[in-house]
Amino acid sequence: MSDTISAAMVKELRERTGSGMMECKKALVEASGDMELAIENMRKAGLAKADKKSGRIAAEGIIGVKVSGDGKSVSMVDVNCETDFVAKADDFVNFVNDIANALLKTNVATEEDLMSLKLADGQTVDEARRNLIAKLGENITVRRFQKYQTENGGAACYLHGNKIGVIVELAAGNPELGKDVAMHIAASKPICVSDDQVSAETIEKEKEIFRAQAAESGKPADIIEKMIAGRISKFFAEVTLLGQPFIKDDKLSVGKLVASNSNSVVRFARFEVGEGIEKKEENFAEEVMAQVRGS
Repeated sequence: MSDTISAAMVKELRERTGSGMMECKKALVEASGDMELAIENMRKAGLAKADKKSGRIAAEGIIGVKVSGDGKSVSMVDVNCETDFVAKADDFVNFVNDIANALLKTNVATEEDLMSLKLADGQTVDEARRNLIAKLGENITVRRFQKYQTENGGAACYLHGNKIGVIVELAAGNPELGKDVAMHIAASKPICVSDDQVSAETIEKEKEIFRAQAAESGKPADIIEKMIAGRISKFFAEVTLLGQPFIKDDKLSVGKLVASNSNSVVRFARFEVGEGIEKKEENFAEEVMAQVRGS
């Protein structure tokens, strides 16, 4: 250890930055023992590392959900990293939960607003994200978020293994019903609440498929149209929340369950880690062979 850089100084810098011993010692030497300057330089280096890692695919991660104590607000955020190992790290999990908690206390409309949102420790989401990239060594992205706030209704959430998150807004507060509905959504993946919310484009695509299938039957056109109408009704029951059989009692639709509690579902959101992200397929055998050929 250098005469001017004590073990206590290295220990303090490690505690304040979460970085390794050698990195901390090097930063202090370069800053001539100035603790604040060392921290500033390390943060700048961390930002540079974060920028270099920004192009790497982040398809792992976790979902964070939080509901307010009064049951009137609920938030959800999907934060991605490169490996499941980092997704399980305490620093990463705490970062996700900090964002979900911060979202409960304010309204943000855009991704830019979210990245500028201040967390409990005073850092913005983006500052905390970049510092975490420097510490954990992986690209980290805040992919999407959602928040519901209601005056007269109720909000609920469900988290399945940190990988699937659901938030729900009901017309009237009912935490138990809200959790049951959210759990159902996590398992059954409805695309919307009710028939009227299915887009005309989606319905027309399904009709085209059914029409092509029915045409092979050789039945008259009027019969085919009735067959299509029946298939569309069945399709609605499969893809709408209210039409689906409730996962805890398949003799009861979610619509009937909610109505029996004198309630209704206003809206919901479901996030699943990695959905829609094209993951890079690793072929380690080919990678090794390529290295051998190049050596």
